[in-house]
Amino acid sequence: MLTFLCLFALVLGVKSASAPFITPCKVGDSACFVASAQAAVPIVAAGIPDLGIKPLDPLHISVINGNQGGLELTFKDTIVRGLSGCHVEGVKNDPAKKKQAVTIKCSVTLTGDYKLSGKLLVLPIEGEGKYNIKIRDIVIKTANDLVTVTGADGKPHWHIESWKHTYEVKTGAHFQFENLFNGNKVLATPVEEFVNSNWKDVMQEVAPPIVRSIVSEVVAAVDALYKAVPAEELYLQ
Repeated sequence: MLTFLCLFALVLGVKSASAPFITPCKVGDSACFVASAQAAVPIVAAGIPDLGIKPLDPLHISVINGNQGGLELTFKDTIVRGLSGCHVEGVKNDPAKKKQAVTIKCSVTLTGDYKLSGKLLVLPIEGEGKYNIKIRDIVIKTANDLVTVTGADGKPHWHIESWKHTYEVKTGAHFQFENLFNGNKVLATPVEEFVNSNWKDVMQEVAPPIVRSIVSEVVAAVDALYKAVPAEELYLQ
């Protein structure tokens, strides 16, 4: 889900005193970028206050709203855990075209407060309370477009102008929603069993706003790093 650290792999060609934990790579050396990204993931996930990057593991998201096919959902005070253990599967950097692409696989747990109403797939659902979602092996692919701006240091810096993502859960997901149907087990139990037996379809209904919210947080952190590090230091010439 999520990409959560997916976009951090985009910056792993940095050669800068501000980011000494990163190994610089030549453009086109995908193996180098993947290795550098993997080494940097837990460091970046811990947060880098000096660069304006807040911790991503755990990651706190205040509110997530969505309306997916007639399902109204709200998640509040969501805590995402597990991003520091993500595995980088691919990195492509094209500075000349200002294009970047990353593939990353993660397993994460989300907890917080939920409110659901409407229809989930073919079943009516309603409830409000605590939730827990465990996602195993979600593969997120991200792509973003860059523009160059002048930084406070007078040097050119990259800025993320737009981005998009896709995702697919490879292994499984488990959903737990407390107090479904106001605690009526007769109504809640069949829905809980159905949701977890059809986790792949449920992920398509529930996960899009969650994944996008996580990726948005990561984009903001990447942009903070770009703001701190000149574009000329982002890769080996």
